Amino acid sequence: MVNGESDEEETDPMTVLLPDEAEVEIRLTTSSTVVDEDAQRQRLQENHIRSIDTTVVIRQLPSQGLSFQLWPAATTLVNLLDQLRSHPTNSPLSPILSALSNGPDHRPLRILELGSGTGLVGIVAAATLSANVTATDLPHVIPNLQFNADMNSHVWGRHGGTVVVAPLRWGEAQDVELIGREFDLILASDVVYHDHLYEPLLRTLRMLLSLDGAGDKKMVFVMAHLRRWKKESAFFRKAKKLFQVETLHVDCPPPGSRIGVVTYSFRGKSQILINNAS
Repeated sequence: MVNGESDEEETDPMTVLLPDEAEVEIRLTTSSTVVDEDAQRQRLQENHIRSIDTTVVIRQLPSQGLSFQLWPAATTLVNLLDQLRSHPTNSPLSPILSALSNGPDHRPLRILELGSGTGLVGIVAAATLSANVTATDLPHVIPNLQFNADMNSHVWGRHGGTVVVAPLRWGEAQDVELIGREFDLILASDVVYHDHLYEPLLRTLRMLLSLDGAGDKKMVFVMAHLRRWKKESAFFRKAKKLFQVETLHVDCPPPGSRIGVVTYSFRGKSQILINNAS
């Protein structure tokens, strides 16, 4: 089992932070089309979702920063959602989604995405799961996130989903209060990289996963992560004191790397268990 606390040699962040698409073996059929003479200003990427036989088009703005580009772990979550739709009983996500979908009212799933970036994962979740998705990120990322949600409204709308975009700053209680805690599932991909954001992210997860006394104990956080630096083990050590952390899926390493994307589940612990672990 792959573990977030592994002491393996650090990977080269320059080659794995945003690897070249041609060098990464992925199960989705993707293509990039430059729509501006300056390829660094605006780029559209087509992502074919086999299970619903449709294409999600995502605008990237590379010159604006990392939040405006597609990250490797997002592809992993999209692949898992695609697989879940095609084979609902034979997917790493099947046990989680089965448990969340067993309610008596049969309402649509309510999903929160943290650090949505370009919005690909949330858009695909809305379409493949017919879910009500709230996609969040920092305020300056919201305009492009909203653009991508609107550009793909025909995709998630046709399949009974919805996508709402909202700002959410990690660690800020008022932001959590504004979006609410009424979610069944939280998704995120490649959100553990800057060490100064570890504590704010954990605080937000504690608020959402009911450890501060509110919410639904069934809520699960599913995170896809590509390990890049040894310092990331500090996040996982702290997370395991607060949450039940399990490995759901491990991707094969892409060419030139010894590490693949790992997908984890996080569930809340009772306050008694947290105190005992401290």
